[in-house]
Amino acid sequence: MSEIYRDEEVLGKAYDSRLMQRLLSYLKPYRRLVVANVFILIASSLAQLAGPYLTKIAIDQHISAGDSAGLFRIILMFLATIAVGFTLQYFQVYMMEYVGQRAMYDLRMQIFSHAQGLDLKFFDKNPVGRILTRITSDVQALNEMFTSGVVAIFGDIFTLLGIVIIMLILDWRLALVVFSVLPLLIVATSIFRKKVRQSYRDVRLQTARINAYSQEHIAGVTVVQSFVAEGKTFYGYDGINGELRNAHLRSVFYYAVFFPVVEFIGAISLGLIIGYGGAQILAGTLTLGALVAFIQYADRFYQPIRDLSEKYNILQSAMASSERIFKLIDTPSNIINPSQPRTFGKIKGRIEFRNLNFQYEEDNPVLNDINLQIEAGEKIAIVGATGAGKTSLISLLCRFYEYEKGDILVDDISLKEIDEKTLRKNIALVLQDVFLFSGDINRNIRLDSEHISLEAVRRAAIEIGADRFISKLEGGYGYQLSERGANLSVGQRQLIAFARALAFDPAILILDEATSSVDTETELLIRDALRKLLADRTSIVIAHRLSTIKGVDRIVVLHKGRIREVGTHSQLLAQKGIYYRLYQLQYKDQEVLVPDD
Repeated sequence: MSEIYRDEEVLGKAYDSRLMQRLLSYLKPYRRLVVANVFILIASSLAQLAGPYLTKIAIDQHISAGDSAGLFRIILMFLATIAVGFTLQYFQVYMMEYVGQRAMYDLRMQIFSHAQGLDLKFFDKNPVGRILTRITSDVQALNEMFTSGVVAIFGDIFTLLGIVIIMLILDWRLALVVFSVLPLLIVATSIFRKKVRQSYRDVRLQTARINAYSQEHIAGVTVVQSFVAEGKTFYGYDGINGELRNAHLRSVFYYAVFFPVVEFIGAISLGLIIGYGGAQILAGTLTLGALVAFIQYADRFYQPIRDLSEKYNILQSAMASSERIFKLIDTPSNIINPSQPRTFGKIKGRIEFRNLNFQYEEDNPVLNDINLQIEAGEKIAIVGATGAGKTSLISLLCRFYEYEKGDILVDDISLKEIDEKTLRKNIALVLQDVFLFSGDINRNIRLDSEHISLEAVRRAAIEIGADRFISKLEGGYGYQLSERGANLSVGQRQLIAFARALAFDPAILILDEATSSVDTETELLIRDALRKLLADRTSIVIAHRLSTIKGVDRIVVLHKGRIREVGTHSQLLAQKGIYYRLYQLQYKDQEVLVPDD
């Protein structure tokens, strides 16, 4: 079994008091509505229980006596109980749906907020699809429990107890006849519970598999089509889809068998009631009205039992979902903010890496003994082969990961003494793979920041050169982007990322392979803009194309997680070391992106 599906397979207990107590805490803000709902449910149950008893009175006291006036009053009372029951049921359902939706709103906000604050190490190990499942289907399972489970279970139990008490009061011997079939019902329910539990496990597992398979192959549809692999992909999907279909059909089969079995047991009970009750009527120890009432109560006796079987499935789903949700919520971030962070004004931008060591996995170091000082306003380039540790270095600077050995200082203050949000507000990161959100261009540049006006967005775009193509789009800065900005070219997306960085005016700018996907025409367009973007701020440029970094103040060469060379472009070429060999592998006549001062 693949590890990715383990959480979906494990169900845990059908009922866990610890989880239930925690779930009910989400109802505390709405406890008055919940309490009111319980009283409404009790009143609704009483209204339902009154019907058969009114039938008994009508037959024994009015029909048998020929009292039409009394019968008419009973009929009015019967209609009144139906109307009251309908009204109470309406308010009960509406109020619980309202409470359930509000509680789920609070829970979804908590999950989303917590997930946004987790470090990147968590996302390296947990697929995004799994987190989305927590926010959507798992939360929906809890919503069903709140709206159709907790209070409804209480109502079913109350109705069941009410029916038992009334039948015992009417005739305890006839009540025992009804209860004589309970062992059959208990056995049937036990078998059903075990079968449905396994069936639910299979459905959950196959649903997780088909969701993962669909997401992966739809996202990679370009590769599938390029290699004409549609047939094999369809074959794989057909297999998983067939397993899901069979799992659902097994679940349907168990329900299709269980409910007729309950009806059959109810029919046996009804036959016993008629036989024993008829004999009592003939003996003069039971009235006809009481027998009719007993038949109606016996029929209603099995309805809450059927409902409780349904609620068991809902409860089991909720327990499994809540366990997964709380596991996510309880996952702490490895980035520990200081309890009393250091306060300072605007960051100047001096950076120091001091004896820094880092590893993603134990006994697999990525950075070893990194010592580097970057002065405020200095432009530094970091180069090296793939896997040298370039991106890891800047990820630590942005505090996306926690380092254990060594330290990183900004303006002579350890990052572990600085609030992570304060730090990141002073750093702008432009990646090779630009991420744009659905929405207009204005939102994608300012990221909903209240401190950046539309005019500031325009100024940043004009300085970068993005305004040239934005002004030609329909709606200009209000132009709606599709998912990840797919309706823009790679170069246009990169220009918007540069405009975003300039609009936030950071003290530290990081370009991580930010120009590797830019074509020659776009390079020429942003060359002068980059001079403005890099001016008067500490800049770290990571690039594979070495010709784009000739104009930086210093070049740092990383090799296998260690700093091997530091110097200017000409100095490093003269050394004929690692940088020289890297440079020889590339064209020497490429356009210089960061111009010499």
